Amino acid sequence: MRKTDTTPTEDLLYIFGEGNYYHAYHIFGSHKEKDGVRFTVWAPFVKSVSVIGDWNNWSPRGGNTEEGGDYLLPLGKSGCWSGVIKSTSGKGAKAKGPQKGMCYKYLIETQKGKLLYKADPYAIYSQKRPETASIIWDLKYKWEDAKWMASRKTKNHFKEPCNIYEVHLGSWKRHLTSEETLASEVDPDNRNCTEFYTYRELAHTLVPYAKKMGYTHLEILPVMEHPLDASWGYQTTGFFSATSRYGTPQDLMYFIDTCHQEGLAVILDWVPGHFCRDEHGLCRFNGQKLYEEMEHPNWGTFKFDFGRGQVRSFLLSSAMFWLEQFHADGIRVDGVSSILYMNFGIDDDSKKRFNKDGTEGDLNAISFFQDLARMVGTYYPEVYTIAEESTAWPLVTYPPDAGGLGFHYKWDMGWMNDTLRYMQTDFPSRSEFHSLLSFSMMYAFNENFILPLSHDEVVHGKKSLIGRMPGDYWRQFANLRLLLLYQMTHPGKKLTFMGSEIAQFIEWREYEQLEWFLLDYESHKKHQQYVKALNHFYKKEKALTSCDHDWSGFTWLDADNAKQNVLSYIRTADSGRSFALCALNFGVQTYKKFRIGVPKAGTYKEVFNSDMPEYGGSGQVSDAPVKAEKIPMHGQPYSIEITIPPVGGTVWKLSRAAAPAGSAKQPRTAKAAASKKTKGNP
Repeated sequence: MRKTDTTPTEDLLYIFGEGNYYHAYHIFGSHKEKDGVRFTVWAPFVKSVSVIGDWNNWSPRGGNTEEGGDYLLPLGKSGCWSGVIKSTSGKGAKAKGPQKGMCYKYLIETQKGKLLYKADPYAIYSQKRPETASIIWDLKYKWEDAKWMASRKTKNHFKEPCNIYEVHLGSWKRHLTSEETLASEVDPDNRNCTEFYTYRELAHTLVPYAKKMGYTHLEILPVMEHPLDASWGYQTTGFFSATSRYGTPQDLMYFIDTCHQEGLAVILDWVPGHFCRDEHGLCRFNGQKLYEEMEHPNWGTFKFDFGRGQVRSFLLSSAMFWLEQFHADGIRVDGVSSILYMNFGIDDDSKKRFNKDGTEGDLNAISFFQDLARMVGTYYPEVYTIAEESTAWPLVTYPPDAGGLGFHYKWDMGWMNDTLRYMQTDFPSRSEFHSLLSFSMMYAFNENFILPLSHDEVVHGKKSLIGRMPGDYWRQFANLRLLLLYQMTHPGKKLTFMGSEIAQFIEWREYEQLEWFLLDYESHKKHQQYVKALNHFYKKEKALTSCDHDWSGFTWLDADNAKQNVLSYIRTADSGRSFALCALNFGVQTYKKFRIGVPKAGTYKEVFNSDMPEYGGSGQVSDAPVKAEKIPMHGQPYSIEITIPPVGGTVWKLSRAAAPAGSAKQPRTAKAAASKKTKGNP
């Protein structure tokens, strides 16, 4: 890591106060210097700030740092406090003062004399819960991903495959014994009955698994420090601190480094919308509202005050930190809707607020997202930002200069809700809800979408994906295979949550690992093989990956075949030379000799079928190529007859185009004629 000056200068503090300091972690927090450790914190309107920790028995000494004590000095009118607490290196009793690995907090005395014990907002390492202190640490690490970091600058991620495996690191796998398993069954709240995999163990288990399965990206539920496991990381206390549940910051770096060396991109979930109310955190940091604007009406947390420059610098620096120090390839911003709307979660009209334009948009939050987009675009233009925005807020993925928020991608929550509602519908009634499948194409290119089947859809009584599927056991698996094929062939990037690839029937539980034992059963093992095959098929098929965000990559063949429960369409590569025909049957009937329009003459071959026996299907596949006939169909000049399996789908490609008239009769040159004449001779 490049050494940076940790001195909080007047100019830097001014930029910090204006909300434009993107590297605030360079000066705030704890930093080793020549004579000791410098501590800098923002805590305006207080009487004093001291640092307490392992080296001083958690009681400050002296009056200020110039006297060698542990009290910090105020930095003008900035509201910031700073000082170097002297230390000497050595082993045992020879080491004096703060050292790497020691715990500390800020002791803040308010103007009214109240003492507050606060963790460092800029700490880069923290104690493992339930302990709450910050830890003096550094970020020294030798990265081995230079090739990856260089290559990502040369790629256009909009045209690349993007198949995201969303993972909660604490419950993907855990170390178990029979006794621990029993304890977990008796007391699900006993978080100590199983041991987490470390970041390094995950690097050698999760990473090769995801690569083998054909995923292109790992999206990690928040790894920023948080006190409560059941929050899944979405109620953060350490916005710069990699959670110590799984190891040190360097261990997380190793995990990401390994991902990159194995060709996997890493997206980190990031939560700038709110923070938890734990007393050691940001809540009432100086005894009054400082980081917060108001209590969140739904979650009991606190919403950030985006109108305060120091808070904007804090959050923008947090995003920059994970890009700069941890080489993240993307950031997925959680709860964007709750940030954008001033009245999100407020039902009482008398409590609603409006901006100067008379609307409910939070103008400070809007400009914050635009600043985030400009910052990322300036420093890391190859990195992508993703919005979890669940409403019809306009221009989410448009640039700020065009009035947009500046995100690269938005989760398509409409597609997710409509699709899952349809897939849960029993077969006799599906014709009535056919428009739920086709409606998404009415707006599919209004934004740059990711199609999410995320963790939020397999918790809180919603059931697992396969648990939502109607019908008997076989049809449930067939439905899930079809759902995933529909997702893969629909325009937009893809995301699925861990466990769907093994068709786990129970909902996700953050306190225990996935039910890997299901792979001992044939249906689940075959489903995993199906997902693996589908992922690899998607990754290599440019017609499904290179043109996700405009109409040139998609053509309806028949959007309205509700009677037969069939959708058919063409996906086209950005070059226009390659295309794939997709025919999906959401009903239980097998359709033999189903005629479907095709754009070109020639021979077509089935290249993927969800109904293959090795995937658990009934075997309604087409092994023989089919020649196009000049029978117009579905607005196309030619057509072919194919078999469409029950509760299944099939993808076809042009394997050999028809030769131009006259070209097959005579070779075009004498050299070609000689070659044809002598081919195969010794």
